[in-house]
Amino acid sequence: MKPFKLLTFFLLFSLLSGTLLGQDRLPIIDMHMHIGAPLDLPAGAPAPCLPQPCVRKGQATADSSNNLIKTLEAMDRYNIVKGFLSDVNVNELQEWANAAPGRFILSSFILDPANSSLEELRKELKAKRMGGIGEIGSQLIGMAPNDPRLDPYFALAEEFDVPVLIHTEGIGPPLPSFRASAGSPLLLEAVLVSHPKLRLFVENSGYPYLDEMIAMMYQYPQLYGDLSTITWIIPQSAFYDYLKRLIEAGLGKRLMYGSDQMRWPEMIGKGIEAIEEADFLTNEQKRDILYNNAVNFLKLDMEH
Repeated sequence: MKPFKLLTFFLLFSLLSGTLLGQDRLPIIDMHMHIGAPLDLPAGAPAPCLPQPCVRKGQATADSSNNLIKTLEAMDRYNIVKGFLSDVNVNELQEWANAAPGRFILSSFILDPANSSLEELRKELKAKRMGGIGEIGSQLIGMAPNDPRLDPYFALAEEFDVPVLIHTEGIGPPLPSFRASAGSPLLLEAVLVSHPKLRLFVENSGYPYLDEMIAMMYQYPQLYGDLSTITWIIPQSAFYDYLKRLIEAGLGKRLMYGSDQMRWPEMIGKGIEAIEEADFLTNEQKRDILYNNAVNFLKLDMEH
């Protein structure tokens, strides 16, 4: 069987079996997905965990096609109706979109603005092939979010009124240039002052900079936070402590689930279940995090 036909067969089989499994579940929106990881990984590599030493679980998928099949299986199993999908490769983004029409909001991953074409991104946004910007992962190379080199991207997002995902937090991949000090949410203040209409959401709600994130979300109502890798990469008790404090601060209407799926699709379910099993959350708060808040943030015309 030819590779394309084989992929099509597996996609159709996955969609059918997964759809049956997800029929009894309420819809979910995943606000943080990727096609790949920021590091080269062999197939079968375990998912990361913090703090070290720790027991790692999961197995990295072999390639983009295998990742797509397993991601769609998880999306169907948990009734994920939309995913905010980010990557540097526009062609691969489009391949995923073509494989699952209407399931993904495509967004350009920005690592180093010097290596990204602002004009190409403008064309994609104008043609509505892209629906967002980010993840802006400049912190991975030690660049703070208020660096002037990023400002044109924030301006572009504000111009087209598309959401922006940014990695601004104290944790990240084991890259030599990553700087936790460049992850304080307070560094976003200049960005939000300069771009008051910007729809910005912060990876992991700025973990572990809790007080800084609360201060920023109080002052800037357009700022949202996602709950992504911290649903599975850190001890669950640490995640629950952080989430509970955000909820107690009254910010439950501006938190959104995201798997930060890279090469470990099985972590999608683990993140969802961590939220569903949080006994300090009401059913309404769980639905807000898993769906309603994203609908509002994305300005989607969908039933709650």
